[in-house]
Amino acid sequence: MHDQAASLRRQLEISKNPRQARTIAVVSGKGGVGKSNVALNFSLELLNQDKKVLLLDLDVGMGNIDILLGLHSEKTIVDMFTDHLSVHDIIKTGPRDLAYVAAGSGLTDLFMMDQEKRDYFYQQYDELVKMYDYIIFDMGAGATNDSLSLIIASDECIVVTTPEPTSITDAYGMIKHILNKQRNMPISVIMNRSASLKSGYQALDRFQRVVTQFLDVEIHKLGILPDDKIVSTAVIRQIPYVLLNEKAAVSKAIREIASNYTTYGTEYQQQKSTSFVKRLKQFMMER
Repeated sequence: MHDQAASLRRQLEISKNPRQARTIAVVSGKGGVGKSNVALNFSLELLNQDKKVLLLDLDVGMGNIDILLGLHSEKTIVDMFTDHLSVHDIIKTGPRDLAYVAAGSGLTDLFMMDQEKRDYFYQQYDELVKMYDYIIFDMGAGATNDSLSLIIASDECIVVTTPEPTSITDAYGMIKHILNKQRNMPISVIMNRSASLKSGYQALDRFQRVVTQFLDVEIHKLGILPDDKIVSTAVIRQIPYVLLNEKAAVSKAIREIASNYTTYGTEYQQQKSTSFVKRLKQFMMER
C-alpha cells in the first residue's frame, strides 16, 4: 500500500508540473581534479535557483558523493538491478532537498548489462525525466567504451579540468574521445583550482583556442573556480563548501557558474530532438 501511495503521489506531481529533465554528464580526463566536488556543489546551486535536480554517482570504483555529504546510503544504483528495486527506492535526500543516488561497490556491472537489465534501466529512467529539471551524472575519470555510451547519450557534457599541464592534456584527450563518438555534443569547461582569476581565465582561453584549432569545435567556457582552502576543509568535515561557507571565494564562483549555466543553457535546449533513453538505445545497438 505504501508503494502504491508513493506512486500515486509521484504521478500527481508529474501531472501538475510536467518536466523533461536535461541529462548532464560531468567528466574529467584524469582523477584528482575535483570533479565530484564540482558536480555536487553545482547541483546544490541549481537547487538554490529553484530547479529540481537528481545527482547520480556513476564514478566506477571511486563513488564518493555520499561521503562528501557525510551521509550513508543503504541502497545504491547497483541494488536497483540486483534486487529489482524501483529507482525511487534508491534515491536519497541530502541538503537543500538534493536527490541523489549513491554509486555502490559493484558499479562496474552497470556498464555490462544484459538486455533485460538495460530495458529495466530505460523504463526507470523514463520516469525520472518527468520529475526533474536536471539529471547530473558524476562520471568516472576518463572514459571506457561502456561508460562512454552514457556520456554521449547525454544532452550535454561538462568537462572539469585544472591549469596543470597533465590535467589540460587529459581533458583535451577526453573531449577528442567524446567528439569522435558524438560530433555534435555540446561541451562546456570548468577550470578548477585556479591560482588567481587572471591566470584561470588565461588557462581557460588557451584551452579553448587549442580545442578550436585542432578539433574544429567550439566549447563553452562555463567559468573558473579558485584554489580555495575551504574545499579541503569541506571534504574533511563532509559538508559541501557552498553550505560550509557561502561567502567563500569558491562558493561565490560556483554560484556564478550555476547562474551563467541557467542563463546560457537554453541555447542547447533544442539541439537534440531525441531523448536520452532513445539515444542510449541507439548507441548500445551500434556497439
